[in-house]
Amino acid sequence: MANITKPDAVSPEKCSLVELTQYSCEPEELPNGQIRPRCFPIPRIFRMCANRPAVEITRLVEINPNTGEVTIPGESSLNAPKGKLWKNVTTLSSE
Repeated sequence: MANITKPDAVSPEKCSLVELTQYSCEPEELPNGQIRPRCFPIPRIFRMCANRPAVEITRLVEINPNTGEVTIPGESSLNAPKGKLWKNVTTLSSE
């Protein structure tokens, strides 16, 4: 019997996880009346596999708050969400 795999299945060994820290900032008034930005870090986790677009998987992973270790639970480690190359992304025009 032939070994059939899903076309979206990617071996975890051929993929890597990368972290990008994005910041959300808002103005904060200091006691002396000056305004300065107050920023909060937002960690974002991406899965990068050979010959595929990078896909954000932040909501799928578990992050240990003490060590920062990232774990991909269960079958999500084999099936990344579908992504598109930027050249294939289109927007709706408002006509």
